[in-house]
Amino acid sequence: MSRLLVCEPEYFSIQYEINPWMRLSNSVGPERARIQWQGLMDVLTNKAGARLERIKPVPGLPDMVFTANAGSVLGRKAVPSRFRHPERQREEPCFEQWFREQGYDVTQLEEGLYFEGAGDLLGFPDTWFGGYRQRSDIRAYIRLSEIFGREIIPVELVDRRFYHLDTCFCPLSGGELLYYPPAFDGYAQKVIEDRIGRDRRLVVPESEALRFACNAVCIKQRVVLPEGCAETMALLADRGYEPCPSPLDEFMKAGGSAKCLTLALD
Repeated sequence: MSRLLVCEPEYFSIQYEINPWMRLSNSVGPERARIQWQGLMDVLTNKAGARLERIKPVPGLPDMVFTANAGSVLGRKAVPSRFRHPERQREEPCFEQWFREQGYDVTQLEEGLYFEGAGDLLGFPDTWFGGYRQRSDIRAYIRLSEIFGREIIPVELVDRRFYHLDTCFCPLSGGELLYYPPAFDGYAQKVIEDRIGRDRRLVVPESEALRFACNAVCIKQRVVLPEGCAETMALLADRGYEPCPSPLDEFMKAGGSAKCLTLALD
């Protein structure tokens, strides 16, 4: 994850409620959001060594800043998202156009087959996991497995607060997994345990999972995550990672943090 797609928060605000975190009464501070976003970009580039690609924000699309939901990429193949909520479906042609302009081989999923990009599709080089139930459709992973030529294991998300996989599941560069097990149903928990050994699983406490500790960006040994997650930072440091905290509370109002604000292009 050294090359990332990002979008400036020029039009970021809360204009609707499509997840448990979003409340119209809890308005975003635009200037504070801009400062926090730029701070995150500085950490990603200057400390973690990421290279940023940018997509231009569009008026009336307040959640376009969460580029993790643009789609999923492997090599020169890109599959744009099919959003479940109409409020975000207007982002689809913008992201699709960006992928095409960058020369990606773009494959669209059929209409009605919901899939919300790298917000729900994450994993390791040999095995990918696909979150479903709340946003993405389990059927999408059959088609995505064919397109990308990768095994994709569907895992069911049962806690409405963790509506995308990247809110509770973060693969790390050394093969470990940072995650919050109660976000998944019992079967998914067992599947994850069977695929990822006990010594590779780093369990985040609920208090910090609710601060989006798992919504982190891992670049080599540096893990960029929201500030206020001391226990998670200690877990990471104990495994040889360098935690890089960044204030992102304005974006948490909309249900997102560091990972939501980036799309891995590598």
